[in-house]
Amino acid sequence: MSRIGRKPIPIPSGVECKIQGSHVTIKGPKGELQRDCHPNMKIEMAEGQVLVTRPSDSRTDRSLHGLTRTLINNMMVGVSAGYMKQLNIVGVGYKVELKGKNLVMQLGYSHPIHYASPDGIEFEVDSKANTIKVKGINKETVGQTSAEIRKFRPPEPYKGKGVMYSDERIRRKAGKTAAGTQG
Repeated sequence: MSRIGRKPIPIPSGVECKIQGSHVTIKGPKGELQRDCHPNMKIEMAEGQVLVTRPSDSRTDRSLHGLTRTLINNMMVGVSAGYMKQLNIVGVGYKVELKGKNLVMQLGYSHPIHYASPDGIEFEVDSKANTIKVKGINKETVGQTSAEIRKFRPPEPYKGKGVMYSDERIRRKAGKTAAGTQG
């Protein structure tokens, strides 16, 4: 049996959870999230916890068991604490600023890049440190938005310039060296 799927999901204080068949709605201080889970998974509330059980040991049910539990747990954490990813912008002349809710980035191209904020996502920009904080209650949206911003100028291995996650380590390469002997 799945070790992750077996673990009960505690419901934090201030969070409401409604389960109707395979539809889960979770409300908390930061907002509300809804998700339709796979109909094979049995989701139930008991003693202030959410339990996910599977009907059989078939391959699909085993793979969905831990996934369903993790998705519901991510929703609980999102509505109570929220999620945040930090991106660092490294490079001479690279800058970022916030115009309204949208980002305007100068990343070494001939034009500025305008990035509109998706629903449920909030940006926090520190212009002096050249950092962007992507905040939201949905873990998937926060991760996808961060990945899209990083994609505008991925970090390169020679000088380490580009947009990178704050905890990302760039593997540096040595540049070309002049050969002392020829032929």
